[in-house]
Amino acid sequence: MQVTTPVNTKPSPEGRMAKEVAVYDLLEKLEIPFERIDHEVTPSIEECHDVDKILGVHICKNLFLCNTQKTDFYLLMMPGEKKFKTKELSSQIGSARLSFAGSEFMEEFLDITPGSVSVMGLMNDHDGRVRLLIDQDVLQDEYVGCHPCINTSSLKIKTSDMLEKFLPYVKHDYTVVELQGE
Repeated sequence: MQVTTPVNTKPSPEGRMAKEVAVYDLLEKLEIPFERIDHEVTPSIEECHDVDKILGVHICKNLFLCNTQKTDFYLLMMPGEKKFKTKELSSQIGSARLSFAGSEFMEEFLDITPGSVSVMGLMNDHDGRVRLLIDQDVLQDEYVGCHPCINTSSLKIKTSDMLEKFLPYVKHDYTVVELQGE
C-alpha cells in the first residue's frame, strides 16, 4: 500500500466525494486542526496499522450496531486491539442482543458505506438516530484517528476537539463504556 506524508490542509475537491469534502469543510468551520493522509482502501487491519503509525495515532475500531428490532442504532468507537463481545456491551447500555447493523442503515443514517464507518458520519445523522458509544480507553488518547466518511483517507484530530467542538455541533452526545475485550 502506498501512503503519503501527512498534511494539515484539506484536499482539492476535484476527484473527491461530496461527503468527504463536507467533512473537511466542517472541520475548517469549527476550527478543528487535523492531519490527513491519503491512501488506498485499507482492507486489512495490518494496513490500518501502517496508516496509524504514519499519523501517530492508535487504531480505533468503529462498529455500527443495532438491537434485534432494528429500532436502536449505535456507533461504537473502541481500541483496535480489543475484541468485541456483544454481551459485555449490551449489559452496559441496556440493550439485549446487539448485532451489526445492515449497510442500508449505515448509508441512510450516516451516509457511510461499509469499511468507512467513522464518528464523522454523525454529521449526517440529522434525526439523531445513532447513539455514540466510546470505550474509555479511546478517551485516554490525546488524538483519535478516523476516516472522513470514506476509507481512502484517514484523519488525526484531537480527542478534545471531537468531544468539545464536533459532537456538540452535530448535536450528538456520547456514552462512555468499559470493554474488557478479552
